[in-house]
Amino acid sequence: MRERIVTLFGEHQCAAEAFLRREAGSLEAAAGLLVEAFRAGRRVFFFGNGGSAADAQHLAAEFVNRFLRERPALPALALTTDTSVLTSIANDRAYDEVFSRQLEALAVEGDVAVALSTSGRSPSVVRGVELARKLGLRTLVFTGPRGEALARAADVGLVVPSESTPRIQEVHMLAGHVLCELVEAVLFEDQGPARS
Repeated sequence: MRERIVTLFGEHQCAAEAFLRREAGSLEAAAGLLVEAFRAGRRVFFFGNGGSAADAQHLAAEFVNRFLRERPALPALALTTDTSVLTSIANDRAYDEVFSRQLEALAVEGDVAVALSTSGRSPSVVRGVELARKLGLRTLVFTGPRGEALARAADVGLVVPSESTPRIQEVHMLAGHVLCELVEAVLFEDQGPARS
């Protein structure tokens, strides 16, 4: 068991380092995209399925409440939380439309859609990104190597170069936390130091 633990931590470290080598510039661009949107009073919509749905909720909460700094709330929303909306769309239309339909109702040009999908092929996520682009939203995609096409279709794509779903999701959350810290540092540096 101890050997397996060491192996798993090693896999995580390798995935994180490979992501950093590949996507440091894109991560900086993603932070700039979010800063620009929040400065303009725009909203950020997060969505994904399964573990990525949980990550969407987690990141939205970090922006609405706080990450490390006491500061004003930022307008972020996870499209994965309203069970009545989700189930009515899935039942009356199709599950593929659960995110795109909500964006149609809530988003305006200049908002940001943040899609999380380890495969980059979930029809509901792909439809959400497609509609977001049609509506004039900026798009940010977190994915793995099979999601290269979706990442290329976005304004900014963050691809974790790993074939392991758990490692991809772990690095997505690491990257998400880095974005939270960067956005707070840029927007609220005058409000004092961040907590550790």
